[in-house]
Amino acid sequence: MAAFFESFGGLGLAFLGAALAVGLCCVGSAKGTGMVGEAAAGLTAEDPEKSTKCLILQVLPGTQGLYGMVAWFFVLLQIGVFGGSGIQTITVSQGLTILAACLPIALGGWLSAKFQGRVAAASVNIVAKHPEAATKGIIFCGIVEFYAILSLLATILLLMNAL
Repeated sequence: MAAFFESFGGLGLAFLGAALAVGLCCVGSAKGTGMVGEAAAGLTAEDPEKSTKCLILQVLPGTQGLYGMVAWFFVLLQIGVFGGSGIQTITVSQGLTILAACLPIALGGWLSAKFQGRVAAASVNIVAKHPEAATKGIIFCGIVEFYAILSLLATILLLMNAL
């Protein structure tokens, strides 16, 4: 196992962490926004006037994909991809540290996007029956969003101390 990590290198592990952060967050966001889109399409077919409120609900699970991109950017910044002075050589230990730092947003973003999508899809029912109460559905989604933000914050704080 140690030989695998030595041949893969610290830089490879750091890139793996960045890829997992953005990849899993985007997969979760695609799943979440897709679920809401399905629910919203059904309602919009019956009442096109409600499509704007549904669109707001559909966008919410997509934010985790953005959070994954933020983490990806921070990793690439940390290892010197955007610095202009070249990519740093980092040890396997440092690469594992960066990989571990990416796990909160990778897992938290992925799962919260899926669950937020479920909440937002259910909130389309609020729009269908009581469009004036659509804000309540947005608040329900915001509660799930809070945990995605905490995951991103944890990743950023861990990355700040990774190297």
